[in-house]
Amino acid sequence: MLKKVFGSAVFGVEATTIVVEVNVDNGIGYHLVGLPDNAIKESNYRIAAALQNNGYKIPGKKIIINMSPADLRKEGSAYDLTLAIGILASSSQIKTENLEKYLIMGELSLDGSLQPIKGALPIAVKAREEGFKGFILPKVNAKEAAIVNSLEVYGVENIKEVIDYFDKGTPLEQTIIDTRKEFEKNLNYPEFDFADVKGQEGIKRCMEIAAAGGHNIILIGPPGAGKTMLAKRLPSILPPMTLHEALETTKIHSVVGRVKDTGLMAQRPFRSPHHTISDVALVGGGAYPQPGEISLSHNGVLFLDELPEFKRSVLEVMRQPLEDREVTISRAKFTVTYPSSFMLVASMNPSPGGYFNDPDAPVTSSPAEMQRYLSKISGPLLDRIDIHIEVTPVPFDKLSDDRKGETSVEIRKRVTAARDIQSNRFEDSETVHYNAQMNTKQIRKYCVLDEASKQLLKTAMERLNLSARAYDRILKVSRTIADLEDSEYVNGSHISEAIQYRSLDREGWLG
Repeated sequence: MLKKVFGSAVFGVEATTIVVEVNVDNGIGYHLVGLPDNAIKESNYRIAAALQNNGYKIPGKKIIINMSPADLRKEGSAYDLTLAIGILASSSQIKTENLEKYLIMGELSLDGSLQPIKGALPIAVKAREEGFKGFILPKVNAKEAAIVNSLEVYGVENIKEVIDYFDKGTPLEQTIIDTRKEFEKNLNYPEFDFADVKGQEGIKRCMEIAAAGGHNIILIGPPGAGKTMLAKRLPSILPPMTLHEALETTKIHSVVGRVKDTGLMAQRPFRSPHHTISDVALVGGGAYPQPGEISLSHNGVLFLDELPEFKRSVLEVMRQPLEDREVTISRAKFTVTYPSSFMLVASMNPSPGGYFNDPDAPVTSSPAEMQRYLSKISGPLLDRIDIHIEVTPVPFDKLSDDRKGETSVEIRKRVTAARDIQSNRFEDSETVHYNAQMNTKQIRKYCVLDEASKQLLKTAMERLNLSARAYDRILKVSRTIADLEDSEYVNGSHISEAIQYRSLDREGWLG
């Protein structure tokens, strides 16, 4: 008898429904077709043990299973439950009245208990799109899938519960989540606070501008100046994620199986990979592409500590995603696109010894050594970083001062107010939400300069030998500074402050 059961495969951050056709006929043999990988081919052993331990069995007949569409490669162990229910239904061991209304996924243990799967959220989104009544999956993933409204989500712990549901009508417990309430409940902020940072008022100002406009920033300074400390506190002043951003971010983390009991992610991601990372791990890819660190930090912060220590090839692959805010990975048979709208925060020492060109420094490096060290970071990559800022060590009297600095909550209020201005400005655009994302046309429209400001910028461009891209960056940063001051127009003071934040473009800045 032929029966159809429905599962799903995830490609990129989207799911595709897989129809599992099971036919049990006279004869002997177990044939699984439709481009399954080794994990799926081995599933018959897990299914046989799980069914036997729950009072059922794989029939001793000829079983042919087709996973359609047959030209798509299926991978992973999440089809165990789908195949097991298909075999039971096709061999008339269970009733099958409502089977086609549900999408079923889960990995089986030998005792019949279910292990978590990857990509539950994109699968649930697809199930709702295609009009399925419900989604049956492991209990661990139920909260994540229940984010999707208008779809009945049933989290189960054992295959026996699923069998009893279809065969005997034993009800399953539905997982129901109020998405907005869940989102607001998770909106607590990181433990790090800018009040812990002594001194460094100029750097805090830079961080505030970067957070307000979503600008990329690089911090240059000697060891112990507080670069890492400041970068780790950046998420605490970023505006809260919108519900749409939270769903987008959760979807990506769901694909790699990083969402567990939390359901919807309400915290902006902060990713800090080690400098030994490979280019595939950073950008994404592999034989069966997975999102890389730049996609896992989508809508959040990617922090690259000790930037020149990263392999040059790794840094260069970031150039296109930084500009396009998405990364496309192409293989011979398919192409996937992952979103990668992240805020890049990088830190570096100015020389191999770690210090500026200072005769009193504990370790000195020759100008040639410093130049060679800095040349590891290419000009085009630096061009894509809006704000360059030098971080100098904090003097003792500031360190020993008991007075607390401004808290992250106070800074976040100003940042959120500036972001609200930008949201209203770009409300008609689907791709642009804040100043750093502006294209050339929008820069010309929203960053109109008066004659004095134009002259100031012209002088800076000529003296610092800035590229056209750096010109755009200065205009974007000045627009953000104006937004923080609630100013409708960009004026000379905004431009001059933005020009200050192009340290690495200045000749002899190390001197």
